[in-house]
Amino acid sequence: MRDYPQMAAMPNRIEPVPRRVRGFLNDHQVFDTTAAKYCWEVPYYPQYYIPLDDIDDSLLVDEGRGEKRPQGLAHRFGLRSGEETRHGAVRVYHDDALRGLEGTARFAWPALDAWYEEDEQVFVHPRSPYVRVDALRSSRSVRVELDGVVLAEAPTTVMVFETGLPTRHYLDRPSLKNEVLERSDTETACPYKGTTSGYWSAVTPRGVTKDVAWAYDFPTRQLLPIAGLVAFYNEKVDIILDGIRLERPKTHFVR
Repeated sequence: MRDYPQMAAMPNRIEPVPRRVRGFLNDHQVFDTTAAKYCWEVPYYPQYYIPLDDIDDSLLVDEGRGEKRPQGLAHRFGLRSGEETRHGAVRVYHDDALRGLEGTARFAWPALDAWYEEDEQVFVHPRSPYVRVDALRSSRSVRVELDGVVLAEAPTTVMVFETGLPTRHYLDRPSLKNEVLERSDTETACPYKGTTSGYWSAVTPRGVTKDVAWAYDFPTRQLLPIAGLVAFYNEKVDIILDGIRLERPKTHFVR
């Protein structure tokens, strides 16, 4: 059974964004708005829908085609960047969109070089107003195993509680059994925690299980308690918390 709260929004929920949102391409401001809308295309996080009046339309290149989406009929535009056009970067919605999305545009996140909420850069996707992420110190002991091999063991942990995800247990690096862990060149990013600084794969008699653990050496200030600590995917390994073996959750693979 799931032992953590699920997400609070269903697909196509639309809400106002109370934050100033800006997007940049090659240091050129593509849009600047205080009237964006959140739209949850999936339950896990929203996307920004930007009013057309707040977009520099000189950068838009009409690609002359429409696309039927759950949010309505979208007209596809490219985004001009100097001599380059980033095709399919923007969907523009008019009167045939869901109520509340008329006259807005949805930018593909990678199509822009930088996104800002107020004056702080955000990464990967917008932060959901219904997601809470807490990092709490705990004196509960943690042991991590895979195929009967101990990967890490610690008397204390920092537990990260994030809406919609299994609890993550961050351990001091001296707790790692380095003889059965090898560094990986994988790098990922999270809008709530920042960019990872390291990944580890596990080596057991069964073989190599790739990317079972990760670390944030320089997390966002809200998650500073996890700086330099290492967490393991509950979905890939066995977590023994205070002597109780936790049931592996269904696959999420989100940090």
